[in-house]
Amino acid sequence: MYVVESKGGAIACMLLALFFLGTWPAIMTLLERRGRLPQHTYLDYTMTNLLAAVIIALTFGEIGSSTPEKPNFIAQLSQDNWPSILFAMAGGVVLSLGNLSTQYAWAFVGLSVTEVITASITVVIGTTLNYFLDDKINRAQILFPGVGCFLIAVCLGSAVHSSNAADNKAKLKGAGYSPTSNGAITNEELRNLEKGSGIIEEAKAGTAEFLLELEKRRAIKVFGKSTIIGLSITFFAGVCFSLFSPAFNLATNDQWHTLKEGVPHLVVYTAFFYFSVSCFVIALILNITFLYLPVLDLPRSSFKAYINDWNGRGWALLAGLLCGFGNGLQFMGGQAAGYAAADAVQVLLVHLQYHI
Repeated sequence: MYVVESKGGAIACMLLALFFLGTWPAIMTLLERRGRLPQHTYLDYTMTNLLAAVIIALTFGEIGSSTPEKPNFIAQLSQDNWPSILFAMAGGVVLSLGNLSTQYAWAFVGLSVTEVITASITVVIGTTLNYFLDDKINRAQILFPGVGCFLIAVCLGSAVHSSNAADNKAKLKGAGYSPTSNGAITNEELRNLEKGSGIIEEAKAGTAEFLLELEKRRAIKVFGKSTIIGLSITFFAGVCFSLFSPAFNLATNDQWHTLKEGVPHLVVYTAFFYFSVSCFVIALILNITFLYLPVLDLPRSSFKAYINDWNGRGWALLAGLLCGFGNGLQFMGGQAAGYAAADAVQVLLVHLQYHI
């Protein structure tokens, strides 16, 4: 089993994780804006997300000889370590719920603002929990001023979303459309939009024409929806994201001493495998349900329609691989540098998403 032991190795893992975790949300957002149903995209994504965990476990988790204290991945599958497995699977459940929620939040709030709010909540709650679980190995005087800055970012991100919504409403009204009190446009204008009437080809980004053309193409229709819906989904996702890393920390380090005496801690690769399995199962159940019982006024689909939908499938599969390898690398780095420090990946992630 390959173990990251040096701080330099941990930093390298977290930088790679930054690249992977900063790329896949942009891919998912692009697919939704091109009209692909989020249920179809997420089902594709979740399969390769699990595949990435299996690849990491069977490669890094099997390098070198297995020892009683640090068994290889396959050797540990037969050990009696169910309390730690359950912590890992709980982490996978909340991550899956968070990722699923953000897929809808991106449509309502926008990619940049969603990432600012969710990453900030993750740092505020998750880093604080991990700091104490890691037995305070990171310097509080450096860590917590940054946490305070992220708390401010949560408030500013919410304000930016409200400002953007008001700005879009004003643009539509100024262009001759008649937004209602909740930001919707009239049925007649929507019919004109469907026919392509009144829309300038290749509209400039940020203009009313661009917003209308985007609404016509995208899968999740956001006109007429309350600002509170987007923010509520975003805050829920942020809370979910803040809990998965502490749960993984408990799974690999057993700070609550739930394992029987003599049973080794879960190695990061075994924990990540169980983490990803539960993430996959929850995603599968929820998204198949959403095919037939869609939320937020999405059109009804079916499993047959999903199987036949190849539009953008390659990109969705790529997004799953990127997210899976990104999470794995973040956990590998966290085992060496502490999970509170690994959560700092969110700092650079916000910066990357802003420029995307």
